Amino acid sequence: MKAVVVHGVADLRIDEVPEPAHCPPGSVIVEVDYGGICGSDLHYVSHGSAGTSVLRHPLVLGHELSGRIARIADDVLDLRVGQPVTIHPGTGCGECRYCQGQLAHLCVRMRYFGSAAHDPHTDGGFVRRKVVPASQIRPLPPWVDLRSAAVVEPLSVALHAVRRAGELAGKTVLVNGTGPIGALVVAIARRLGAAQVYAVDIASAPLAIAKALGAHETIDASTVSELPEAEIAFEASGSPAGLSNVVRWLPRRATLVQVGNLPVGAVSVDLSALVSKEISYLGSFRFDREITDAIDFLATGLDVTPLITHVFEVAKAEEAFAVARDRAGGAGKVLLDFTSEPGHL
Repeated sequence: MKAVVVHGVADLRIDEVPEPAHCPPGSVIVEVDYGGICGSDLHYVSHGSAGTSVLRHPLVLGHELSGRIARIADDVLDLRVGQPVTIHPGTGCGECRYCQGQLAHLCVRMRYFGSAAHDPHTDGGFVRRKVVPASQIRPLPPWVDLRSAAVVEPLSVALHAVRRAGELAGKTVLVNGTGPIGALVVAIARRLGAAQVYAVDIASAPLAIAKALGAHETIDASTVSELPEAEIAFEASGSPAGLSNVVRWLPRRATLVQVGNLPVGAVSVDLSALVSKEISYLGSFRFDREITDAIDFLATGLDVTPLITHVFEVAKAEEAFAVARDRAGGAGKVLLDFTSEPGHL
């Protein structure tokens, strides 16, 4: 079967890999229908690393997944063949203080699909059939479109960031950076009753997506000298310059959530106003239990289809990755389509 594998910098291949030989106890085999290309996937191909995770061996990419159950181990009793599902891509150790404290997403021994954080690496789900522990399976209502379901993972990331900020109802919200995570923060903020949602970016295409997902007003940061005041801000660009700009214009006692990944190492950011304005600056990393509510959002009508701008068959994965890098050219969430591969349910 085909798998999308990064072998090194600028070395993305469609490899033939073995079919799963069996379904181990406590697991299922998922036939992947769709997989979303994430920023971390792009970084592994462009730089050979994603943050502090450095590629040492070939790695099957992909952690934003939807599909159907193809096989079930005998001891798995609460799932069924053919059931539509998404996958929680992370598994904590279950023993550290973070796992014990219901903060498994902060586990230092976390294994995450498509990640080079540990050696051996943890292969992802850009493959026709994937053995998955049943504990990581999240069933989907049958009316949830599987293309939209491939967005559950980034939607969960966005939801975790929103919850870090506290109550949004009736508040003025600013989202800086409207790539997929920022755009989904916009959608969630509207869903949760924010009174005003400003979306800020330096490119028109992602701003258009943010508008389609519910932003009251979009702002091209390259054309304005100041930003509107907001009680709560989300920095989703990962740009030190963008962060400095947001901090500069936030009012006193605002809350700022950093969900965009800043560059590794020392960066130049002006954070002096955090003190003088008493700004609450919070980090946000991945997610854990939010995935259940993200699925519920889709099941009860949250429309993420404006975010999905391109779908490519697996054989065109290299082209798909090139498009996904081109945010200014109009790429939102780019999906790989595995449904044409042999053996689809």
